[in-house]
Amino acid sequence: MWATISKHWFLISIGLCFTAGYFTAPWLEPITQVPGLRNGVVLVVMWAMGVTLAADTIRTSIARPTAGLLAIAINLFVVPLLTLPAQWILPAGIFGGLFVASLVPCTLASASVWTRRAGGDDSVAMMTTVATNLACVAVVPVGLMLVLSRESEISATDQIIKLGSLVVAPLVVAQAMRRLGFAGWADRNKPRLSLVGQWGILVMVVFGAIASRQTVDQNGDGPLGWSTLGMLLAVVAVIHTVALALGIGVSRSMGIDRDRQIAVGIGGSQKTLMVGLQIAIDCGVSVVPMLVYHLSQLVIDTVVVDRWKKKNDER
Repeated sequence: MWATISKHWFLISIGLCFTAGYFTAPWLEPITQVPGLRNGVVLVVMWAMGVTLAADTIRTSIARPTAGLLAIAINLFVVPLLTLPAQWILPAGIFGGLFVASLVPCTLASASVWTRRAGGDDSVAMMTTVATNLACVAVVPVGLMLVLSRESEISATDQIIKLGSLVVAPLVVAQAMRRLGFAGWADRNKPRLSLVGQWGILVMVVFGAIASRQTVDQNGDGPLGWSTLGMLLAVVAVIHTVALALGIGVSRSMGIDRDRQIAVGIGGSQKTLMVGLQIAIDCGVSVVPMLVYHLSQLVIDTVVVDRWKKKNDER
């Protein structure tokens, strides 16, 4: 039992933090009013994740860019398109949260780790991660304007400025620090920096839970029903699995070698929790789809990656 808890402590903590934040929202609400606190958490987490990225490996993918470009296209455009039919079966606020989850960039942490574990080319995953995080400054505001203009009162300009300062700027600063001689320090302290990122995400989960409770109280809606939650779980699993399969299948049909097929599948389908929570809270849509997407991608990709790893070990 303790071994299972230790292995999955982060996923368990996400559930506990959301539950605690939701049911204690009236008492915790003053914390959300502290100026700059939420933005500061996002900035620190993005920097902590960014400074551990060895982006020099991207040069390998740039020399053979087809796989990386395919993963980027799937992540930025295909996944959001896959979510659109869900607007006819999910409540507006839940669909809004799901579409936000589909717009955000590839995760800074797990894409490369999962790719490497499966025996794939992590330089492709790294290229996808960096490119989608930089591109989110344009992709997210445009997507929100085109699809969620009714649900979101945040202007495209505001989103561009916020994403530029909270996502792109810390990533650029982090990579500049590696260039200026901090790469060794970051690599040695990677476990500590990863822990900072995880704790920051848990704080954002609490903020998201408080925002969800406020939305429910304002609209007079009840908590998310089991039928809606089950439907959301199914929709998210289908979207992620289809994106993963498309990445692998299309890259295979294009003659891309196996190690990069794995990277395209994982990099193209994974989404970052941190940025998704920030945008969902700003837009006033449910954060639950972002949490569900994160949980689904970890579970599904772990199963797929373990099968790939087993095949590699048998060779």
